Amino acid sequence: MVKFFFCAALLECGVVSGWAQSLPSLQSSSSGQNLPSAPSAPAGTPSTLQLPPAPQNRTCDLSSLMVCVKHVAEDEKGIVLSPLHAPAYDLLWIVPFGAATGVAIHYDTEAIRDLGIHTSRENKFNKLSDYAGLYGPFAAAGVGYAAGHVKQDDYLKETAVLSAEAMADAGILDEGMKYALDREYPMAHNAKGGFWPGGPKSWPNNPSMPSEHAMNVWAFAHVVAGQYDGIATQALVYGVAGTVSVSRVLARQHFPSDVLVGSAFGWLIGGYVLHHRSVENGRLVDVSAVETPLGRGFEVRVSLSRGD
Repeated sequence: MVKFFFCAALLECGVVSGWAQSLPSLQSSSSGQNLPSAPSAPAGTPSTLQLPPAPQNRTCDLSSLMVCVKHVAEDEKGIVLSPLHAPAYDLLWIVPFGAATGVAIHYDTEAIRDLGIHTSRENKFNKLSDYAGLYGPFAAAGVGYAAGHVKQDDYLKETAVLSAEAMADAGILDEGMKYALDREYPMAHNAKGGFWPGGPKSWPNNPSMPSEHAMNVWAFAHVVAGQYDGIATQALVYGVAGTVSVSRVLARQHFPSDVLVGSAFGWLIGGYVLHHRSVENGRLVDVSAVETPLGRGFEVRVSLSRGD
């Protein structure tokens, strides 16, 4: 058992590969020291030491898209099951959030009707939220990845990859919640905003909750603001996220409660990805199951550069 853990640790750190490569040079050293010869191996034993290959790199990258898919799947599982493992003190914000959502739902119809119908205004804010809430964040992730690759800036590349992962997680969860809640859009039935209005027979009814734009941009904003935590960067990304959230209501595309739920879940998703995937700003100690050439085991990662 001791040998197993020792070998697994060497494999994980990538030390075994370099050690194996150095064996021939040690045997042919010209330092003048006579190294003792190795004992002869029994008959039928290979003459060279065969070490299992080191585990492959598990970093999400364009060259390893299946790793990205695996990360997103693991994130979704962790996000969905996180309430089961949440500590008791998380209830301090879950309860107020639930109450605020209930109040918002109660006044949703009144708020949308008070806005009135202004086609020109709605078109402008709809375009604004499309560009700032969807096209812009995805374009920023792509440009950031390309710039990081050209400049050989691994931190910028990591930020771009993590923001894209967070937005993928947000999009998947958004669709699942939409079809589960099946809430009417503000444009339908005089903005009544009913849940499952036609029952199972008419499902889905172009569902509205939560807001995809809000969830997407807040997930992106949290990752970027966590990686680059300067005041200017945080003000920019969170300012854009807040603008998108308000724009979805002014465009009459969502009720205020749709935007509230989307923004909150997007922010939480961004934080989940940041804390579980970021090398510099993630958890100090992270434990996960891994597959190694010696079988299934556990990997313990300690981030010594967190916050640098």
